[in-house]
Amino acid sequence: MPRTTTVESPGCPPFRALTADVLGLVKVIESRGEQSGAAAKVVERWGDPDSSKCVLAASILDRKTDPLLGVARKSGLIEVISVINGDLRLSLPNVCQDGTRPEDDPIVKLHLFKKQRSESSTRSCTLLSCTTKGSVRIESFEDSKSPADSIRDPSPTTWNVCGSGNILCSKVEEHENYALYGGKGVEVNVWDLQKCTKIWTAKSPPKNSLDIFTPTWFTSATFLSKDDHRKLVAGTNCHQVRLYDISAQRRPVITFDFRETPIKAVAEDLDGHTVYIGNGSGDLASVDIRTGKLLGCFIGKCSGSIRSIARHPELPIIASCGLDSYLRIWDIHSRQLLSTVFLKQHLTNVVFDSHFRTQDVAGSAPEPQDVNEVTCQDEDEEAMPTKRKTTSKGHGDSRSKKKKSRKTSKEDLKQKNIDISLPV
Repeated sequence: MPRTTTVESPGCPPFRALTADVLGLVKVIESRGEQSGAAAKVVERWGDPDSSKCVLAASILDRKTDPLLGVARKSGLIEVISVINGDLRLSLPNVCQDGTRPEDDPIVKLHLFKKQRSESSTRSCTLLSCTTKGSVRIESFEDSKSPADSIRDPSPTTWNVCGSGNILCSKVEEHENYALYGGKGVEVNVWDLQKCTKIWTAKSPPKNSLDIFTPTWFTSATFLSKDDHRKLVAGTNCHQVRLYDISAQRRPVITFDFRETPIKAVAEDLDGHTVYIGNGSGDLASVDIRTGKLLGCFIGKCSGSIRSIARHPELPIIASCGLDSYLRIWDIHSRQLLSTVFLKQHLTNVVFDSHFRTQDVAGSAPEPQDVNEVTCQDEDEEAMPTKRKTTSKGHGDSRSKKKKSRKTSKEDLKQKNIDISLPV
């Protein structure tokens, strides 16, 4: 038997996260306790299990009023649902220009824009989608309470970001003016979303000491800082992590290896220099990308490939999920495991709802009754005895009466000198 170490969890701060899996289900996980030892649990599940509705990409419009969640499914359908109650707001089919099926060109990236891009209405919302073959589409729609009332943009913006290869990763920067793309046979490139033009393309690193060329295969990428779109971090299939600076050069500024399996997820921290890395064997670590130094691995081994890492915008926690069907919450300072939730299906994405508050949950509790009504109810209950007591008293009186009648009948017969003995 292998040795195992039990790590006591100090508990999670109050948070709300949403996960998507391979059966198309969206699950809501909450931790409502503020004391130590509070555990997270599933509070809601939206959708019906169906493998054709597998969620390939997800994006949250994290705002205080009416937050939205966009999911791209395997069937080519894009759905926008409410984060509060799971109601469907919009359903868009993935229409390919060259007539290919959605299964042959699935969506790999989905992004809901926070800022207003359309001037036609204040309730309009814009989303960006990117497929494996590099077809990018920006489309606006009128936000409404039902899918039938939604109004789509009749002239969406479309272009192609690659001539060959497959797009596997994409990211939109914080100010939503630039986006990066990369994949198998596609070098990392940055596009201006306002002009729909390419502004920078990476260059492959030189051959190694053995004169072997590393093939281009990017699996994950992100912007390093929210205030600077010029620094990028990308993970490759050959377990390399690369830092690019588009203002300095086309080749990587820093390159280092992490373990022996492909990098599957990369997420940036709020400080602008720490990066969280997850690979195909379940290893999760934090790295100072300025020097390439490994700060440390997170305590607690994951048994499956990590597919998504999310950093909470306010709390010092991150969430990771993957093929082991577990959602894990980690502390970024101690790198200790705070809570785990088993969700039964292979997970593909996780996002945080940063505006979740425990006061909102407490406000949904039932209101206390009026004191006068409670006192009146208590008086009525005291005035009317229970049925069990009444029946027990009745049965007791009847039995005692029967016993008394039997005794009186025997005494009367004795007084009258009547022989009541049985015959021999």
